[in-house]
Amino acid sequence: MASQIIFILITLAGIGLFSFNARKVIRNIKIGRPANRNDQPAKRLMTMLKVAFGQTKMAARPIPFLLHLVVYLGFVIINLEVLEIMIDGIFGTHRVFAGLGGFYDFLIGSFEFLALGVWLACAIFLIRRNVLKLKRFSGVEMKAWPKSDANYILITEILLMSAFLLMNASDVKLQALNEGHYISAGAFPVSAYLQRFNMD
Repeated sequence: MASQIIFILITLAGIGLFSFNARKVIRNIKIGRPANRNDQPAKRLMTMLKVAFGQTKMAARPIPFLLHLVVYLGFVIINLEVLEIMIDGIFGTHRVFAGLGGFYDFLIGSFEFLALGVWLACAIFLIRRNVLKLKRFSGVEMKAWPKSDANYILITEILLMSAFLLMNASDVKLQALNEGHYISAGAFPVSAYLQRFNMD
């Protein structure tokens, strides 16, 4: 019960922090002047879908495009797991969706491969920005807060993906299923071996 209370308090704190920052973003948006954006709704919608969801602005550079796509898709899809984490944390359940059987194993396995992909893509982005010194990141507009902001985001994403894989690697019940933990079992073999040894 204590762990559930702590989880709920941390969740509420996170929601509060998100709301605080969201209000600041909304306030800054409202500084702009109103403009008519009601013309050509179909064209505008398609442009938004291609640029925001399809990452087409990156298509001219194949490698960054693929890396961005992995990070974007990985984060969107892995967020499905957040729903289970929230339910388990609040109600004290464990792997509440495990009853889905083979489909659940497929989802967990997919999440793990995506998490590894996001981890690697973010690491490559950090190297490109801070080690290789590419020309497109050397302009004045890419210094100071734009650089630090990007680094903070990339490091946070790496930590989140590491936490996800560590969670699976330390999950005795998931290891007992012997399904879905392809990356975590390989990345953390000592943890997986000890858990299996204890169950035997």
